[in-house]
Amino acid sequence: MKALTFKGGVHPLHKLHEGKPLAQNAALKEYAAATVVLPMSQHIGAPCTPCVEVGDEVLMGQVVGTPGGFVSAPIHASVSGKVVAVEPRPHLSGKDVMAVVIENDFRDALDPSVKPKGTVDSLSAEEIRQIILDAGIVGMGGAAFPTHVKYALKPDQKADYLILNGAECEPYLTSDHRTMIETPERVVEGARLLLKASGAPVCKIGIENNKPDAIKAIREAAKPYKDIEVVELMTKYPQGGEKQLIKAVTGREVPRGGLPIAAGCIVSNVSTAAATADAVLKGLPLVKRAVTVTGAVNTPCNLVLRFGTSYEDAINQAGGFKGDPKKVISGGPMMGFAVNRLDIPVTKGTSGLTVFSAAEDVETKESNCIRCGRCVSVCPIGLQPFKLDAASRKKDVEVLKQCDVMSCINCGCCTYVCPAKRNLAQNIALGKGVYTQATKKK
Repeated sequence: MKALTFKGGVHPLHKLHEGKPLAQNAALKEYAAATVVLPMSQHIGAPCTPCVEVGDEVLMGQVVGTPGGFVSAPIHASVSGKVVAVEPRPHLSGKDVMAVVIENDFRDALDPSVKPKGTVDSLSAEEIRQIILDAGIVGMGGAAFPTHVKYALKPDQKADYLILNGAECEPYLTSDHRTMIETPERVVEGARLLLKASGAPVCKIGIENNKPDAIKAIREAAKPYKDIEVVELMTKYPQGGEKQLIKAVTGREVPRGGLPIAAGCIVSNVSTAAATADAVLKGLPLVKRAVTVTGAVNTPCNLVLRFGTSYEDAINQAGGFKGDPKKVISGGPMMGFAVNRLDIPVTKGTSGLTVFSAAEDVETKESNCIRCGRCVSVCPIGLQPFKLDAASRKKDVEVLKQCDVMSCINCGCCTYVCPAKRNLAQNIALGKGVYTQATKKK
């Protein structure tokens, strides 16, 4: 069967073929830090409000942050122990945000609420959605959008497809890959639960063809279920983008400015599905996730980390830095964020930590745009990045509007192929901010 794909995109090459071989054979290994720092902002939407105080003894799975609105999700203690601080702490956003700090007693004593909730057959769609909300589950592909909101369809909305994203197209990262290989039953059980929650008649699990072992494992686990199909995707970036995945798997296109449900689709990550299975079948809320720690570290690995574990602790678990690091990225090299400190905590949206040495992260000097059109040919959204780049630099709001700057997904394909080495994606991201501010003023 031909591998499915979309128009545009790139295949980032590296001396180690995208960097994935560094960690792809490293089995998942769990680690719990002595102290965890749980930010009250771990997802898109309203931040949570702390509901514990300094001195409180908390249990693993206990709610320590209550949602601030419908588009929000509760935060749970990732360890059992004592609350030693409730105060602003460093965050990936670059700002200090309110956080609950817990000193781990290493007992992993569970909250009484952590118990099986039922099965896919015993629960209604509404009950599954409520369990997802109570468990604090958000999208684990990086966006961290509260999952219960995605599945709360309006009366005039209908899902024809549930699509699970197993592409993991970001170079270097392999945590989803290991999750599919090592715990395929969790992924498939989660798919069954999300399928019922969505009301869709069929689930398609898309996996890139550079992961044949994951394709085999998930297909084997899904054999008993006729409404779950594994589809092979071409290895290309950003194959895991929602709109690109929908186009590849169904042939449908999401309207500009629209959500996947406008094309009759709901998209969730395979790790989100696995977390849903844990929440329903074990009653365990979202308190940990698989994180790839790779690049210029001594032992590239895939760790199952409790939320609140510092980046420094995670890197130490990978054997520490290999040589003199130049850049640490939260996420992968294409869409991740470079950080300037290591006391930032792992949260629900942390998929990986990628370290680059000075030899790997060579700075290049920009030159003038030569109008070659390469950025246009690879843009998966069909935009004109060179025009958006120029308009962003000039803060030309009218051109930014005409060229549809808000449809940019910041994938970085344009920057990757630019022969003039222009920082297209970075400038377009700044242009989005300029456009948003101008719109708010109006």
